[in-house]
Amino acid sequence: MPVFSCGGMRFQYKWQDRSPDEIPSGNQLNLEATVKRALELGINHFETARGYGTSEMQLGQILPKINRDRFLIQTKVAPKSDIKEFEERFQLSYDYLGLDYLDLFTLHGINNQDIFDWMVKGGCLDKALQLKKEGRVRFLGFSTHAPTELTLKILDLGVFDYINFHWYFVNPYTRPILERAQKMDLGVLIISPNDKGGKLYNPPEKLVKLCEPFSPMVFNDLYCLSNPAVHTLSIGAARPSDFDEHLKSLDNLEQASEWVKPIEEKLMTEIQKQFAQDWMDVWPLGIPHFSDVPGEVNLFEILRLWTFGKGLDLWEFAKARYNMLSTNSIWFPGNNAGTLHLEGLSDLLGKHPYRDWILEMLKEAHQKLYDPVLHQKNMNG
Repeated sequence: MPVFSCGGMRFQYKWQDRSPDEIPSGNQLNLEATVKRALELGINHFETARGYGTSEMQLGQILPKINRDRFLIQTKVAPKSDIKEFEERFQLSYDYLGLDYLDLFTLHGINNQDIFDWMVKGGCLDKALQLKKEGRVRFLGFSTHAPTELTLKILDLGVFDYINFHWYFVNPYTRPILERAQKMDLGVLIISPNDKGGKLYNPPEKLVKLCEPFSPMVFNDLYCLSNPAVHTLSIGAARPSDFDEHLKSLDNLEQASEWVKPIEEKLMTEIQKQFAQDWMDVWPLGIPHFSDVPGEVNLFEILRLWTFGKGLDLWEFAKARYNMLSTNSIWFPGNNAGTLHLEGLSDLLGKHPYRDWILEMLKEAHQKLYDPVLHQKNMNG
């Protein structure tokens, strides 16, 4: 595996399936140029999914023409309550890619207990293991946005070769997953370090200055790759040039820890100025799951977004993620603070040292981050 992977969710034509003759030639040529540029750089791992619209089908028009030993292909299919639907979706992915086998096959989006049950009790995991036994897939993994507790439960099944999940500077709270994966000797692929890692392709001036002599994007690459448990970062490339900034991190990879530490200290100091000396360590303690909060408000995610939004001026990132919150979402569940009911919330926070401050933050976060137009757009898909 290369330290950077080519993610296939940004160069596709549409998020919905289309017939090959509907793909504009310019779009397909750009995708093929991105694939070829990746291979030139040694980025030989391509990651896509059944949920990425035309991505698989478009990759299937170029990958079969490339020497099979030159690349690794990974696709992802979500478990379904109906095992036949899961089997059909896998077969569609397999047919679209047009290859004899898949190097990596991922059970996609194991984000809550229902999907976990579809995977385990519904037979999707058994089917995936059968595909591996048959040689149609070589390695089996899963991707998740789930809370840490559920992700550790998935790992405890002991049947996976690798995991795709979120961990970076603005989301350090999944470290227990990283540590468990390392102990189990699993492959670790970090999802979306650019976008979910803080919209680092459009960083605020404060963050740019704090990350010098690197760009925020390069710092985040080094932050992730300095941890020996991390094997690859998925770079969602929309065009061939999207790899360029990441290449700047490679010359400093062997000294990544030495470079990361002083920059991390600067970032932490800035956050402490906005909050408190022990804020980063203390605030997550005892925060209840959104299902236990009046109005199902996702306190943890709101406070995380508020911490990095206010602390580092990552307002664009915080606003984008905040307006995705919805109890109907399997990717970003729980409500925003607009449905907050203060009655009982104080008791839920118990003896949290920043209880009263947190109550004020939640109201302030909604005023600052909520965008009704953006929120409605997200709810409409």
